[in-house]
Amino acid sequence: MPNDATPSSRERMIAATVDLLRGYGLSGAGINDIVRESAAPKGSVYHFFPGGKQQIAEEALRAYVPQVDAFIEQAMAGQRTPALRVKALFEAFARRVEGAEFRRSCPIGTVCLDLSGESEPLRPVLQEALETWTRTIARHVDLGDARRSRSFAGLVMTAIEGAYVRARAEHSAQAFREAGQWLAQAVA
Repeated sequence: MPNDATPSSRERMIAATVDLLRGYGLSGAGINDIVRESAAPKGSVYHFFPGGKQQIAEEALRAYVPQVDAFIEQAMAGQRTPALRVKALFEAFARRVEGAEFRRSCPIGTVCLDLSGESEPLRPVLQEALETWTRTIARHVDLGDARRSRSFAGLVMTAIEGAYVRARAEHSAQAFREAGQWLAQAVA
């Protein structure tokens, strides 16, 4: 009888795909890589994901979105002012990239950089992810006008994705901390 706490092959493949996308983008998340990292039987890939790599990537990205949304929510909750919320958010991302030893980014960003003709169907998933996180940030940074709050939250998302690039290149979380400091001052 299987243990309910043990992830299924499907769940392991989704988790492995997210991890590979975070580290290597779409081009580095091949079916053989997913099978190896998930320790799932290769035949189960096509059983669970008859659409192949495109389907598993889409499902992995969709599974990742609520996880990061909860991460953003937790980082910003409990802070009294928009400036403190912004600073706390960037500090949380700084600790996250440090914890991954600068080898993992946001899979939304890495996949965006890999978009090509055959991966174009992923674009709506990527756009939806960024929009979801932007809405969450905007709820925590109320600037008195919905359009301004949304625009500022979009800038925050842009800074987060850019800070991931710098963090990996520089092997440092300083980009997150600098962006958090400046954006907190801007919103204060």
